[in-house]
Amino acid sequence: MAPRFAFTIEATDGAARTGVIAMQRGEIRTPAFMPVGTAATVKAMKPETVRKTGADIILGNTYHLMLRPGAERVARLGGLHRFMNWDRPILTDSGGYQVMSLSDLRKLTEEGVEFRSHLDGSKHMLTPERSMEIQRLLGSDIVMAFDECPRADRPRDEIAASMEMSMRWARRSRNGFDSSGEHSARSALFGIQQGALDEELRKISAQKLIDIGFDGYAIGGLAVGEGQEAMFATLDFAPGQLPHDRPRYLMGVGKPDDLVGAVERGVDMFDCVLPSRSGRNGQAFTWDGPINLRNARFAEDQEPLDNHCSCDTCGTYSRAYIHHLVRSQEILGAMLMTEHNIAFYQQLMQAMRDAIGEGRFAAFASDFRRDYLAGSS
Repeated sequence: MAPRFAFTIEATDGAARTGVIAMQRGEIRTPAFMPVGTAATVKAMKPETVRKTGADIILGNTYHLMLRPGAERVARLGGLHRFMNWDRPILTDSGGYQVMSLSDLRKLTEEGVEFRSHLDGSKHMLTPERSMEIQRLLGSDIVMAFDECPRADRPRDEIAASMEMSMRWARRSRNGFDSSGEHSARSALFGIQQGALDEELRKISAQKLIDIGFDGYAIGGLAVGEGQEAMFATLDFAPGQLPHDRPRYLMGVGKPDDLVGAVERGVDMFDCVLPSRSGRNGQAFTWDGPINLRNARFAEDQEPLDNHCSCDTCGTYSRAYIHHLVRSQEILGAMLMTEHNIAFYQQLMQAMRDAIGEGRFAAFASDFRRDYLAGSS
C-alpha cells in the first residue's frame, strides 16, 4: 500500500529543490502548482482536462464548500473526490482566510470566528475543531490548520497577537485532526507559519509549529498586498526557518515570475486562482510574457497563444479565433484560455523540476525572467 505521506527530495540546486510527495491517492511532483477548485471545480475545466495538463493535485475550499453544497452533503455523496470526479490528491484550505476576506459581519474570539455567509446572511461558527471536521467530511488528503491571516501593513503588535492565536489554533487543529480516526490515518496535516514580513515573528511561529509537529509547513500571510519585493525579502528567510525534510507551501501565489523566485528560495508547493481567473478575463500567460486577447492586434493573428506551449488549445486554435470568442463573451473562450493557462503553469513547474535536477536552475531562472519580463513590459 502507498504511504500515508512521505516526502523525498530528489535533487537540490542552491536553495531550490525537486522531489516527490507520496500519498495513497498518488504522487505529487515538486515544485508543484495546485489549480484552485474553489467550489469543487476548477472554473471552466473538466477534472479530466485539469489532469491532462499535468496537475497532480488540486485545491478545494473549506469556506465555500461548507456553505454550498455543505460538507455533510458532500460526505453523504461519497466525499469530494467522488463528487467532482477527481481521483488524485486534494488539498483543502482551512477556511480562515475566506472568513476574514469575504464576510463583512464577523466576530473573532479565542474560540474561533462567528460570521455571516456572503451567500444568504446565515450565521456560522468556524473553529479549529469545526474546520478539521469539515475537511474530514470532504475527505481531504492534505488538511490545513485553521489560522488567521492579517494584512502585512497592520501594526506589529496586532500581527504578533494574531500569530500567537494562530499558533494556539494550530495546536487545536492538530488535536482535532488526530482524533478524526480513519481520516487521519490516510491524510496529512500542514501547519501555517504567520508573522507577516517580520523575521523574528516568523521564527517564533515556525518554532511553535515544529514543536507541535506537522507533515508539511505552509508560509501564510503573503500575497496579501505587500508586493513582490517585500514577499521575496520575506522568502529570503522564511523557508529556511521551516524543516528541510518537509514540504514548504507558499499559499496564494502567484504570477509565473513569483513562482520562479519562490522556488529559487526553497518553496515546494503553490496555489493561486490567477491562471483560471485571468483566462476567464482574456489574459493568457506565455513564455514571452502575458498577452491580452481582447486587444485588436490579435483580430487576424493566426499564431497559437504560445508557440512553445504543447497544450491542446495552442495545438488547435489561433489567437484570432480566441480573440473573437473573448470579445464575443463566448463560454468557449474562457474554457480555451483557462486550459492554456493551467497547462502553461504545469509546463513551467516541469521546466523548473528539470532544471533543478540537471543543476542549471540559476541559468533557467535568469533566462525565464529575461524573456517573460521583457514580454510583460
